[in-house]
Amino acid sequence: MSLLVTGGAGFIGSNFIRRVAPKSSEPVVVLDALTYAGNLSSLDGVDGFTFVKGDICDRDLLGRVLAEHAIDRIVHFAAESHVDRSIHGPAQFIQTNVVGTATLLEAARAHGVLKFVHVSTDEVYGDLGPDEPAFTEETPIRPRSPYSASKAGSDHLVRAYFETYGFPMVITRCSNNYGPFQFPEKLIPLMILNALDGQRLPVYGDGLNVRDWIHVKDHCAAVERVLQEGRSGEVYNIGGRAERTNISIVKEILRLLQKPESLIQFVQDRLGHDRRYAIDCTKIERELGFVPQHRFENGLAETIEWFRQNDVWCKRARSGEYRDWYERNYRGRKDAPK
Repeated sequence: MSLLVTGGAGFIGSNFIRRVAPKSSEPVVVLDALTYAGNLSSLDGVDGFTFVKGDICDRDLLGRVLAEHAIDRIVHFAAESHVDRSIHGPAQFIQTNVVGTATLLEAARAHGVLKFVHVSTDEVYGDLGPDEPAFTEETPIRPRSPYSASKAGSDHLVRAYFETYGFPMVITRCSNNYGPFQFPEKLIPLMILNALDGQRLPVYGDGLNVRDWIHVKDHCAAVERVLQEGRSGEVYNIGGRAERTNISIVKEILRLLQKPESLIQFVQDRLGHDRRYAIDCTKIERELGFVPQHRFENGLAETIEWFRQNDVWCKRARSGEYRDWYERNYRGRKDAPK
């Protein structure tokens, strides 16, 4: 029995590998294309996994990986995930998130995979008004950005494989993640690093957009629980019960870093910017006994400290130097990941 984790060099994927690989008694294989957000240095010092560089759209590669490593379970993190990038270039999101997921599903079905956990997002539900109840697993899907539409498309494909073929799938939909190893384009690491450098902190619109936040380690614990115990054909919402406005988070970061609020710069709002997300995670709490362990205030403080203490990782991520990490560390070596 072997576990394949797609996108395992990304933010959430690398945290998941850090959680499961060292304690696993079974082989763990990481498949990642190492696009701009894939960073192998995020897995420095982690034992217990095999790395394969490759694209989930590559049907032949997937077939070889599944066969050679006797894969029977898959956790599918690999995805393009930044809304701003999807607005300016939706084609890559459709290719990776929709076509890539379809290619992976077909390879997994042909190979007889026993469990497939598809990691999705609360953004597929659309947005909420200030007084509307939180998203449940029964909330209709109404994506509003190219990113969320591409993830909704992949969700529908995964569900269709269950309904048509009896494919053993589970879908998770999480709220906004934060924590160590997050690529600096996202809100919290961007604001932390800009504040540390004394740069302006760009805030969309009036800053009153609301998100529910979950620490990445809590999210990974929930995905592991779903992998172990989640029922085939089900959807599980994963949230932190921590709704916050963007501007309140930015101000809290500045307060913790003892930086002035004058660094805040309000900028033109994002096109189609969803106003509010909120997750009702009662189902996963009731059925699988999962409860987040990180209070947002404590988790944010820990995250700020991590970025302060990992200056080298941050500088390489922002400069793009990490992108040749694979070549610098493995060129010509017989044990190079394939």
